[in-house]
Amino acid sequence: MDTGAVPTTTDASGPEGPEGRRRTFFGHPLGLANLAGVEMWERFSFYGMQGILVFYLYYSATEGGLGLSEAEATSIVGAYGGLVYLSAILGAWVSDRLFGAERTLTGAAVLIMVGHISLAVLPSFLGVGVGLISIAIGSGTLKATTSSVLGDMYAPDDTRRDAGFSIYYMGVNLGALFGPLLTGLVWGMRGFHWGFGLAALGMAIGLVQYLVLRRATIGSAGHEVTNPLPANQRIRYAGLALVVVVVVTVLSVTGVITPARLSGIVVVLTLIAAVALFVLMLRSRKIDEVERNRVISFIPMFIASAAFWSLFQQQFTVVAVYSDQRLDRTILGWTMPPSWVQSINPIFIIIFAGVFAAIWQRLGPRQPTTPWKFAIGTALMGVAFLLFIPYAGGGPNSTPLLWLVLILFFFTMAELCMSPVGQSLSTKLAPRAFHTQMVALFFLSVAVGSAASGWLARFYNEANERPYFLILGLVSIAIGLGIAAMNRWITQKMGGIH
Repeated sequence: MDTGAVPTTTDASGPEGPEGRRRTFFGHPLGLANLAGVEMWERFSFYGMQGILVFYLYYSATEGGLGLSEAEATSIVGAYGGLVYLSAILGAWVSDRLFGAERTLTGAAVLIMVGHISLAVLPSFLGVGVGLISIAIGSGTLKATTSSVLGDMYAPDDTRRDAGFSIYYMGVNLGALFGPLLTGLVWGMRGFHWGFGLAALGMAIGLVQYLVLRRATIGSAGHEVTNPLPANQRIRYAGLALVVVVVVTVLSVTGVITPARLSGIVVVLTLIAAVALFVLMLRSRKIDEVERNRVISFIPMFIASAAFWSLFQQQFTVVAVYSDQRLDRTILGWTMPPSWVQSINPIFIIIFAGVFAAIWQRLGPRQPTTPWKFAIGTALMGVAFLLFIPYAGGGPNSTPLLWLVLILFFFTMAELCMSPVGQSLSTKLAPRAFHTQMVALFFLSVAVGSAASGWLARFYNEANERPYFLILGLVSIAIGLGIAAMNRWITQKMGGIH
């Protein structure tokens, strides 16, 4: 598939050598392969751990779990998912103001590995607390910085950007496919902590791979500190961070922050962070009028993205519980582990991400505008939820496995219209002084949705399945139609970026 095309980068002296003699990866910068590789292993560990996390939280002690209620377990999973993406803003700030995207990426990978080791070896809630916080901060930071570094390898008007992010997304989902499969097997054979240990091993492999290939493939991409923090302000920010840690600790000890409230708290905090970041950029004197309009154009896209992810991330809350208790997982007399359901979406991603990438690359400037892609993705997500209705209200083992496969196919089609496109859009719309922080805004929309998936799960039960799926499905479709109606206005505000 390598077309032999010379990739356009923002640094002609980058790792691929002089113009006309650069090595490529399927016609893209060679750094795409290394970044996709480290994210593949990070996703292996992330989804491998998350594939068994909700069961670890609500299974009884005799089954190796912690014995929480389902509502508490899904709230923790939703809050954790939200914190992963909320941490993107922290990682983006550190990247833009202190170390640059590439060096911040490296530190984040180390922190993720520490988190997985903590889950594997530390007992009970201590391991959950230390592990999930470390993984959340590290993963959010890694996601924001890898997208930023990858974006640096393309010029803003390079029509291969969406295709490059789709290829990156396909590689990432190899990890998301095998993570739940293998940790699920290890969980069944040796218990939860061995499954968490396998996730830690995967992250270690990814870190080593990245460090070995770092110099040859990344070069100078992501090294610039775009908005350096003055030295005299560093103590102030360090003190602020300490205050936040103390406040969270006190609120947790005094019972204000509880497992059942976690997801709702994260939704509120993330919305506050998103609004603050939008205001910060729009009021900044470091951006011009064109950049300001582009930030404004991202507001409706942010809303659509948050709505999409609040449904999509229910794979790890409502759909996980549904798969454990309601899905017929028997295949030729063998019962499939419930965590394996979370590998269905990555299978479809691997199959179709390349197809979507080829379509976008073939269409070039004739491809649908990004608002149209968002509209289609949000509407398809709503359709996926409506497909739950025919089997809603049934008993144990009432839903055929193939029907859930069909539903997750719609999840995937929606995701491919939203996630890689959203990451690519955020790098194209980013003001120069807020490069990585604009990427963080996209991940904040995912944070809102991820935490909301845990908060919404409290309204789900067997008695009200039909209205639950019906209302959420119709709302998502309505938002998609709204974005389609705003397509012309949004496109104009983007100032030539589509």
